[in-house]
Amino acid sequence: MKRSFPYFKPLAVAAATLMLCGAAHARDLTIASWGGAYQDAQRTVIFTPFAEAEGVKFLEDTYLGGYAQFQAMLDTGLIPWDVVQLETAELTRGCEEGVFVSLDYSKIDKSKFVPGFATECGVGTVTFSVLIGYNTEKVTTEPTKLTDFWDTNRWPGKRGMRKGPKLNLELALMADGVAPKDVYKVLNTPAGVDRAFAKLDQIKPHVQWWESGAQAPDWLMAGDVELSIAYNGRIDTAKKEGLPLEMIWDGTVYGADRWAILKGGEHVDVAYKFVKFATDPQRQADFTKFFPYGPTTVEGQKLVPSDRTGSLPIGANLATGLQSDSPEGLDFWVDFLEELTERWNTWAAQN
Repeated sequence: MKRSFPYFKPLAVAAATLMLCGAAHARDLTIASWGGAYQDAQRTVIFTPFAEAEGVKFLEDTYLGGYAQFQAMLDTGLIPWDVVQLETAELTRGCEEGVFVSLDYSKIDKSKFVPGFATECGVGTVTFSVLIGYNTEKVTTEPTKLTDFWDTNRWPGKRGMRKGPKLNLELALMADGVAPKDVYKVLNTPAGVDRAFAKLDQIKPHVQWWESGAQAPDWLMAGDVELSIAYNGRIDTAKKEGLPLEMIWDGTVYGADRWAILKGGEHVDVAYKFVKFATDPQRQADFTKFFPYGPTTVEGQKLVPSDRTGSLPIGANLATGLQSDSPEGLDFWVDFLEELTERWNTWAAQN
């Protein structure tokens, strides 16, 4: 007899089937993540092994970022997902507004996580960084520190930066000499915000603003920019493909994505098992072989293969960096994101 294995179905197809068959049909465990090659890697290392181990079927969907999809759940009462990977700012808001389950840590070992990566409604899944990337074949002298990004005399040419105030204000203050531990304290003052914008004024004429993470390595390879702020994963992936790109960890801004369980989802108990499975330290370490984001568990970071540690936002690579989703960082952006985005847009539009 042919054995029947667990499987996943694209959510759009499954949803259409449910609509045709009538409303009262339970769906399978539904996992939402960021899509693309990243979610392909998750399927290989996490989703399919979990389904086979538990004997369950699962669906996948893509989370588009932001809060609109969660607001729709609050407005309609329709919960299409059971577990989702998201950034900490959206997690914090959703936790306060009752979108996510307040986690029962008798079901998940909180002590295994790096301090700060297990919170009321979410546990860390991967660490990521933004940092300086450059093309080794395009620079005459290789940069080594964050302040080099502002040195247009030694490194003339364009700069690539992510569009928007988040991360850029932090990078500007660190480049201006503010210690990482003091960045959000300084930004919480009008003078500190003015200082960050003044530092950005120094390189504004040289900047090309990117909106997609893929643009940074593309621009570096094409010679459109001399240096670029980029995601470590994008630079590392390009390096694996044989492209002459490198990255600087000095002054990196890093954070963690989290798994959260949807309140009112159909499979809360299975979702707990999934989160526990997905954050197993060995599994997190294995994931780094497929994608260059770091483990959020203490043991997982120790289990990372030695040939991968230099490419991941873990350990010594974060020594001079800033955690953007620290309590101070989250409080700052919850309070001032709208105001600073408005100021940023006005500033960016000026010659």
